Amino acid sequence: MEKVEHKTMRVNGINMHIAEMGQGPIVLFLHGFPELWYSWRHQMPFMAAHGYRVVAPDLRGFGDTTGAPKGDFTKFTTLHVVGDLVELLNIIAPDQKVFLVGHDWGAMIAWDMCLYRPDKIKALVNMSVPFFPRNPIIRPIVALRAIYGDEYYIIRFQEPGEIEEEFAQIGTKTVLEKMLTIRDPEPLKLPKGKPFDDSPVILPPWLTETDVDYYATKYEHTGFTGGLNYYRALDLNWELTAPWTGAKIEVPVKFIVGDLDLTYNSAGVKFYINKGGLKKNVPLLEDVVILKGVAHFLQQEKPDEVNEHIHVFFQSFSSSETSAL
Repeated sequence: MEKVEHKTMRVNGINMHIAEMGQGPIVLFLHGFPELWYSWRHQMPFMAAHGYRVVAPDLRGFGDTTGAPKGDFTKFTTLHVVGDLVELLNIIAPDQKVFLVGHDWGAMIAWDMCLYRPDKIKALVNMSVPFFPRNPIIRPIVALRAIYGDEYYIIRFQEPGEIEEEFAQIGTKTVLEKMLTIRDPEPLKLPKGKPFDDSPVILPPWLTETDVDYYATKYEHTGFTGGLNYYRALDLNWELTAPWTGAKIEVPVKFIVGDLDLTYNSAGVKFYINKGGLKKNVPLLEDVVILKGVAHFLQQEKPDEVNEHIHVFFQSFSSSETSAL
């Protein structure tokens, strides 16, 4: 990772930090919560060594990328975040299509980027969060509250400042350790006043003290509000994306998820992914990979397998382009 170059670029009215390395076709990596560009630390050198230019930004409000004034979640819609990324690509890859990789919130942003600007994307490897078409009948927060109740983590994240205060009492590093090591596939509940139990965290082999310290250093500086604002904008996203009701993802896709992932075990998701629902809404879906015994942060937990899946999928497009030339 010592070969990673760090830059700050002015895009769409914010200062965006990007990490990059390598030369060749661009692969844009989009992280989730509570992560940063650093969550791609295993994929970046691998793909760079295989002839790609890898670019991993801190998304709006995360890490060293600025966002709106604290608490203004209305500036964290998918239109804002995709706008940041489109402007970034206009600068670093004008008139080019790029490969895209997303995980967690990065996966949701990647799906929407493919909806809004498919002309920018050559192919997508998305992880953990499948594409769900917009439901014109019910708002997301109303639906989630009805299914999972008030202690469900997304519901608990809605009130600005509330969960931040609870996290502050627990401590940034402890919160990150608790969240990054979740393996229970049941819906994540964060009881009010005591979101986590008192059991000590034993870090798994794939997550070192150095890794946690890097995340903690950044989150201690920025706080969690930037990342939480993505959840707080869910209903606003629903309002703004009405023009895309019924739209499908029209780029080639590989989808990867762990069988212990919280999302994969959410109500109806396994059936949707495995029984044709996802394929219906993502007609160019070429492959679905279910990693056994793997939880949510799969690109960190099983980097070798994930690296190989990304490389093989993108290589088929690179090879076809080379052959055409």
